[in-house]
Amino acid sequence: MSIELNKIYNEDCIQTMNKMPDNFIDLTVTSPPYNLGSKHHTGNKIFNSYNEYNDNLPENIYQENQIEMLDELYRVTKEGGSLMYNHKNRIRNGIQISPYEWLFKTKWNIKQEVVWFNGSQNFDKIRFYPMTERIYWLSKGTKTNFVNVINQHDLIKDNAEGTNKEHKRSFPLSLAQRFIMCFNDSNIIYDPYMGSGTTAIAAIKENRNYIGSEISKDYCHIIEERINNHKKQLKLL
Repeated sequence: MSIELNKIYNEDCIQTMNKMPDNFIDLTVTSPPYNLGSKHHTGNKIFNSYNEYNDNLPENIYQENQIEMLDELYRVTKEGGSLMYNHKNRIRNGIQISPYEWLFKTKWNIKQEVVWFNGSQNFDKIRFYPMTERIYWLSKGTKTNFVNVINQHDLIKDNAEGTNKEHKRSFPLSLAQRFIMCFNDSNIIYDPYMGSGTTAIAAIKENRNYIGSEISKDYCHIIEERINNHKKQLKLL
């Protein structure tokens, strides 16, 4: 097994984690594909398209894939390490599906649920407007190195961000940075669904090492461009 720090792997996250030894990652900050039934990018191995995919798996298959990913991530995470897992309550056939349906089936401990009010424009008149997502703080073991140095409560108001109109569903850089700041001893930060590179940029800003997985070549180019631009800005300071 061999894994490099500060590198984005253009492959499925399971392939990347297979390169990692046990108890390697300090902290993961990620937002997986939501299986919403429309076209979005993903880091999941079962899709062949690089730019977009039809995010419409049978729900049981989607949940099984998430459990597989989460349990492998548990293996490579250090004892006392954490995962900040951004997901949302979804509506399928008029019924709400909660991420708890599969999170309870994984090896992780659920430490806390944080509500992210993202201001999403979802004005569906048949229900109260859904404008929130969830960040589930999951831990390996019950003792963690979390310290709320930013005095943040469990409701975060932050708009979602896009990247040059290429990636429309990114969680904001400030959100990822908040989480990393609260795990001061976490040196290696991973994102199995790196997308446009938000977690990597947040890790760089907080002087941490990062590793990312992303199956889309196009998104890997976007990440590389963002990282290079950020490093150029640092040289100007």
